Amino acid sequence: MITLPADSGDINTQDEENIKGGEAELRRHRLAKLERFRERGDDPYKYAFARTHTVSEARNRFEALEAEAAGVAPEPLPAQLAGRIVARRIQGKSTFLDIRDEGARIQIFLGEKQVGEASYETSKDLDIGDFIGVKGNIKRTRRNEITLFAEEFCLLAKSLRASAEKYHGLSDVETRYRQRYLDLVANPEVMDIFHKRIRMIDAMRGWLMNHGFLEVETPMLHPIPGGATARPFITHHNTYDADFYLRVAPELYLKKLLVGGFERVFEINRCFRNEGVDGRHNPEFTTMELYEAYQDYMGLMDETEEMLTHVIETVVGSSEFTYQGNTISVERPWKRITLFEAIRQHAGIDLGSTRDRNVAAQLAVSAGVEVTPDMGYGKIVDEVMSLKVQPHLIQPTFLYDYPIELSPLAKKKRGNDALTERFQPFIACLEVGNAFSELNDPLDQRQRFEAQAALREAGDDEAQYLDEDFLTALEVGMPPAAGLGIGIDRLAMLVTDSPSIRDVILFPQLRPEE
Repeated sequence: MITLPADSGDINTQDEENIKGGEAELRRHRLAKLERFRERGDDPYKYAFARTHTVSEARNRFEALEAEAAGVAPEPLPAQLAGRIVARRIQGKSTFLDIRDEGARIQIFLGEKQVGEASYETSKDLDIGDFIGVKGNIKRTRRNEITLFAEEFCLLAKSLRASAEKYHGLSDVETRYRQRYLDLVANPEVMDIFHKRIRMIDAMRGWLMNHGFLEVETPMLHPIPGGATARPFITHHNTYDADFYLRVAPELYLKKLLVGGFERVFEINRCFRNEGVDGRHNPEFTTMELYEAYQDYMGLMDETEEMLTHVIETVVGSSEFTYQGNTISVERPWKRITLFEAIRQHAGIDLGSTRDRNVAAQLAVSAGVEVTPDMGYGKIVDEVMSLKVQPHLIQPTFLYDYPIELSPLAKKKRGNDALTERFQPFIACLEVGNAFSELNDPLDQRQRFEAQAALREAGDDEAQYLDEDFLTALEVGMPPAAGLGIGIDRLAMLVTDSPSIRDVILFPQLRPEE
């Protein structure tokens, strides 16, 4: 063990909390330090640093050496590490720094004898938030903490605007979302959330590719917004002097690939919907959409269950996880129930017994659901489902067989033209996907588009547009197929136990600052 001038746990933290004048004065104070580095001929913004290890690699390697030494102190591990200073403690001619890189945190010991008097003097111009590079040997202190004992160090990037309180825990939600870089610095657990999101997407992509799906890319700018019932964002192309729309869904383009001969395709990418913002909705969001030729919705339901179970178990390490206080099990098989049966069970009304809008409205009102004059039969059913059924879908559940009014791109249910072969998976009361047997009859699809156009003319700005090019593609011929969309952001909420969609989007959309 190494004997130090003082133990790191007993040294007072030196910070800038006592600087008067707020952020402006703090910045002036740090600019003066930056200028001193330059006066010494030391560029405060280096071009690179040759790390030998990340912090995690260094810690793991040292612990492995300890294990091999079997109770005897191992030889020190030479290392060159880099990271941001997140804590600083000074006593006399000794300084302890904690630095953190993307993966982990480690203590650094700077001693005047070890780095030299002149070099040690420059360490007084270091601040919390600065990036530094350090060369030395990794050992344990007398309090058993893994520490890099510095022989050399250098400033890599000077922080000018960071305030001490931000680095000791940033809690203001608005600031966390608007300035995510501060959130990541102040709250290391936020980095873990996004690492899990990345692993989740990798697991999904891997499952799809292992099952024969090809990843493709389709346009973000659409001449006609289609593929979902949603209000689009509008933009303008100057060269063509034409309005375009940010895509609300990639569906129609992916189906055109089936027409062209692809049989299993998927895309993980952004969609944009000019809608409300809340804990489950962001105007810019990420989806995975897949289309599989010669498959129907029941076969795809089996595949969806297998894929989502695999993805969740890969990320959380178990078939059980906790989301907002509820223990969720993704062990198969998942519950499956028709939409109208679920409404009967949870709302106590039989909406499947009528196609009349007024009768459906009366039933919904009797169940305590408010109905407005602009709501048609399909929207009434959807509102009852959202308010009376969805809050009960804690364990993984598939709702299936939706009314045709809600599904203009899905095939009619075999034996019942009033329904479509559509399902949605719900986990922890969150709708995480949407799927159906794809409508490939061009005449039926034209009638559905015309019905949507009539709704749009009547004032429904979320109704779908009639897309002649897509109808032409269907007339060329599209094989029987099933398609699935998964909300990546909502799935990320589940595997990270995050209550809001903004917690799992690095830079969520916020109201502009005044």
